[in-house]
Amino acid sequence: MQTTVNVSGMTCQHCVRSVTEELTALDGVESVDVDLVAGGASPVVVTSSRELGHEEIAEAVEEAGYSVV
Repeated sequence: MQTTVNVSGMTCQHCVRSVTEELTALDGVESVDVDLVAGGASPVVVTSSRELGHEEIAEAVEEAGYSVV
């Protein structure tokens, strides 16, 4: 399953790594693909073996210090 969210606040590859690390820690997540848009909303595609809830993804992104928009 693929879920796409837009994440605001990311500006560099360190930001991408932080978000990727938090999302990868979720149960069932197989991969995370981030298209960095520095200073804007970056599309993040999460591929998982189960359906992920929006709040579950948002909490992981917030744990990394960013926001789902």
